[in-house]
Amino acid sequence: MSKLNPLKQLAGQTAIYGLSSVLARILNFLLVPFYTRIFVDTAEYGIINELYAYVAFVIIILTYGMETAFFRFASRYRDSSLVFSTSLISVLMTSVAFAVIIIFFHPLFARMTGYEEYGIFILLLGLVLSLDAAAALPFARLRFENQALKFALIKLFNICANIFFNLFFLVFLPWLISSNYSFPLLEALYFPELRVGYVFVSNLLASFFTLLFFVRDIAGGLYHYSFRLFRKMIAYSFPLLIAGLAGTVNEVIDRIMLRHRLPADVNALEEIGIYGANIKIAVLMTLFIQMFRYAFEPFVFSQEKSAHSRELYAQVLNYFTIFGVLVFLGITLYIDIFQFIIGPEYREGLKIVPIVLLGNLMLGIYFNLSVWYKLKGITLFGAFFALSGALVTIGVNYFFIPAYGYMASAWAHFLAYAFMVVLAYIAGRYYYPIPYNLMKLLFYIGSGVFLFIFASVFKIEDIFYRLSFNTLLILIFALMVFLKERKAAAGIFVSDKGRQSD
Repeated sequence: MSKLNPLKQLAGQTAIYGLSSVLARILNFLLVPFYTRIFVDTAEYGIINELYAYVAFVIIILTYGMETAFFRFASRYRDSSLVFSTSLISVLMTSVAFAVIIIFFHPLFARMTGYEEYGIFILLLGLVLSLDAAAALPFARLRFENQALKFALIKLFNICANIFFNLFFLVFLPWLISSNYSFPLLEALYFPELRVGYVFVSNLLASFFTLLFFVRDIAGGLYHYSFRLFRKMIAYSFPLLIAGLAGTVNEVIDRIMLRHRLPADVNALEEIGIYGANIKIAVLMTLFIQMFRYAFEPFVFSQEKSAHSRELYAQVLNYFTIFGVLVFLGITLYIDIFQFIIGPEYREGLKIVPIVLLGNLMLGIYFNLSVWYKLKGITLFGAFFALSGALVTIGVNYFFIPAYGYMASAWAHFLAYAFMVVLAYIAGRYYYPIPYNLMKLLFYIGSGVFLFIFASVFKIEDIFYRLSFNTLLILIFALMVFLKERKAAAGIFVSDKGRQSD
């Protein structure tokens, strides 16, 4: 019987995770137009964006690379249950410890972040982080065991619950109170002064109910602990922690630095709100990267011993880049439509969208290039690359925010990831050569950028003719891809009957 091509398997897994991720992201993304219309004051949305920037850092610390370590060690140990138990117990212990700390010391953290009057926000987010970290390993095991449907359903539940509670607290309860109906028990749940805080209350409730799905898995995973195995796992994952923190700097430090580097006469929270809303428009690129990553990470380790693994990794990056450029063109050339995602008060920041999209594309390419140091087990390189990118991010934001505001932050986002791509490619050629077709990759990216600039320079006033012309540009790019890739693409969807068995 012929063997299914590994690239076709990866495409299938990406589609499975992708369909669930698309739906989940669409549902979650509905909160963006919701928030940018509920919080007409952009400063209120700025609070949400800045505090969730801190959340991004802490969740990396609380999981400290254990998900990737679990994938690596579970695929190499006969007893994958022991690997799960060891990693789960470790993360649970740190999560509980963090919850205790945040309960007793949240006023201190509120002062440190400049939110003295919003200590309750810090407490709520701290508890959310503890619950999400506790669920991280059960979610990772679902991916490892290819339980894509269960993974997707639980993720969708979490998002639907979050949306439900947001609507309940921010729409239904205010309406109920302003109406002639009287429901004292429900009205007692609403405190007008909390307002933005209900975003965090909704997140907390959604995370709590999501964790309940894993009670049996968690209870069954506490049967055994190997300190010796933990030492090996932490040695592997600790550099990933450093890399994760540095990577988070590249993702969210701009929202924190904007508040402290903008001139005193500028309302920093308003600028953060505008910047954060427009970044959300790039969600399709982020979605593409996320659904690809869910399938790609287990795929990399499963193909490690294949005789054709390096050629497969090169082909994957090629197709990833093609689809990434298509996403870039789809959003930038139809920005007249995508702008309605956010409220009118936020649309002055649309100019950052193309830059952020290219930055996200660089991140996806870097993720592809990073396979070699994970396979070789020298994850210190990941930390080095991420730290290098973080220095670029911090430097560009620090020196240029005072003069250029959030435009500097958008460019820092792109430059940091582009720099990491260069470093990972150069080092990878020495330590783990993969036959990437560099000229073809540059051609696809360059073509996409050229078509965007061409459409911007020769912008047609009539929106119907403009969108029609931009559609033609996308079709031109698709035709170029078809002409260059038709033979190679056809090979993915045929059997590997004549190929050497892996």
